[in-house]
Amino acid sequence: MAVFVIVGLGMNVLVGDTGQISLGHAGFLAIGAYTTVLLMTRLGMPFPFALPIAGCVSALFGFLLGLPALRLAGPYLAIATLGFGLAITQIIAHSALFGGHMGLVVPDATLGPFSLSGDVSKYYLIVGVAVVLALGVRNLSVTRVGRAFRAIRDNEIAAATMGVDVAYYKTLSFAVSAALTGVAGGLLALMTGFISPGVFTFTLSL
Repeated sequence: MAVFVIVGLGMNVLVGDTGQISLGHAGFLAIGAYTTVLLMTRLGMPFPFALPIAGCVSALFGFLLGLPALRLAGPYLAIATLGFGLAITQIIAHSALFGGHMGLVVPDATLGPFSLSGDVSKYYLIVGVAVVLALGVRNLSVTRVGRAFRAIRDNEIAAATMGVDVAYYKTLSFAVSAALTGVAGGLLALMTGFISPGVFTFTLSL
């Protein structure tokens, strides 16, 4: 599905380009999905506005997770990110705001004058967003940021010697990856029409 293509784009920024590890991306997927739905149901925000905000909220969580991750590597980083993902789903499951284990129904969405209630319209929207984000990630890879990511992946010490701010770019890669995954979460909510903690299992992070 195109939704998981977007998740793959996010994972590629973090794991493929920067050489970091994450087993907690299901948490970012959940943050994006629940943020999108809550903005629509509680604030009456249109889906086209709720989705990018969900990506920004996920990016903030990615940035915050990236800070302690600066001191971790290998299996320790994997365990820390896994703990983050599990903690997010547990918080959601035990909070009335998020509907607890019962989950939340996703309201009907529109894109301007067009309804997004049909499967075909959802499909074209998700594919369109995936294509735009794929082009964005491709362009990012040839910028200074993308080169810094790959330098860190290849050799952190050499990257630092060349003037790359390793801490900044590591944290940035977490934020970018989380933002992409959060957008995927919002689209997943739109596609399924219902979200619950059981949807965002550990296996989605693999």
